Amino acid sequence: MRYQFLVDTYETEIEKVLSVWATFDDEDLSKRPHASDRRGRSVVEQMVHQCVSENLWFTNMLGIAVTDAPVPAEETRLAFIHSYAQHSATRLAALTAKPEPWWEASADFFEVKRSRAWIVTRRIAHTSHHRGQQLAMLRMLGRDLHSNYGPTADTGGLMQNHAPVIYAYSDIKTLLAEEAGDRRKAPLPGPGDLPATERPDST
Repeated sequence: MRYQFLVDTYETEIEKVLSVWATFDDEDLSKRPHASDRRGRSVVEQMVHQCVSENLWFTNMLGIAVTDAPVPAEETRLAFIHSYAQHSATRLAALTAKPEPWWEASADFFEVKRSRAWIVTRRIAHTSHHRGQQLAMLRMLGRDLHSNYGPTADTGGLMQNHAPVIYAYSDIKTLLAEEAGDRRKAPLPGPGDLPATERPDST
């Protein structure tokens, strides 16, 4: 199928969202990028936005409605993880079943018309944008970071120094089981002896 790459990309986006959420701790949910600036979404607000926004896009633009309750009744970190995992898996199954003409047909994108393939691409970019904000917040909170796209300072440093990619969990099933239990993530080696950033001496 010509648009299988978009289905595959959406599947990896689900894994990446859940991996980021699994890195936060319960006490982080009320934290904002700057404690005294209410303009920046808190961690829990980022989770609410992801769940509500993705549900609205899929329901209203793509005609894929999977839930009337995109936000869990109990707004805990683990409840958001399980709720998003369930709803996004159902969306993934629906996308997988769509034929090529469905992807190429036009649908409403706010005030304009776009192909459904274009809308899914834009949805993936939207999710990636907010995930980047959350990864920055994790650094502000002093958290170690596993891979989300590639190496991090905590998996060994820079790509050009052959730092490895190390994911916290091997798959979503393991993530869900571990986050409900001991949260045993893959061990991180740290940055090593070489600089972990491109301009380590800049201020």
